[in-house]
Amino acid sequence: MTLKEGRRVRLAADTRLTDWVAMTQGPSAEAGAVVASLSLAAGTEGTVVRVVEHDLQTPESREYERLTSLLDAFGASMPTESKKQLEEKVAGLEPAWTAYRAEPLRVTVRVRFDNGFILDDAREDVFDPA
Repeated sequence: MTLKEGRRVRLAADTRLTDWVAMTQGPSAEAGAVVASLSLAAGTEGTVVRVVEHDLQTPESREYERLTSLLDAFGASMPTESKKQLEEKVAGLEPAWTAYRAEPLRVTVRVRFDNGFILDDAREDVFDPA
């Protein structure tokens, strides 16, 4: 499922969130002052506020893409030895490119629930369409 901003969603399962939190007001303003736990029930509805697609491309796969483009654009007019060196570099980077292409795109969302809570940086598969 691909979520879009403004789309209504509901939690697919009961969700428990735990972490160290910092109080924004009151006696303690230092980080890690309180341990907290929050449970949200399955079916809690809200609206998608933001969708972020995380590109996990590595420097090696980026270089493969750049060199392949260079080879496609100028390979025919390159000197034979230069073209051969470029082809060898591309072949050496091909495993990194294959691994990158096999990895699914990671998508996270920010959802504002009807009860006022905001859940940020959550995987999109945690939600069902409402």
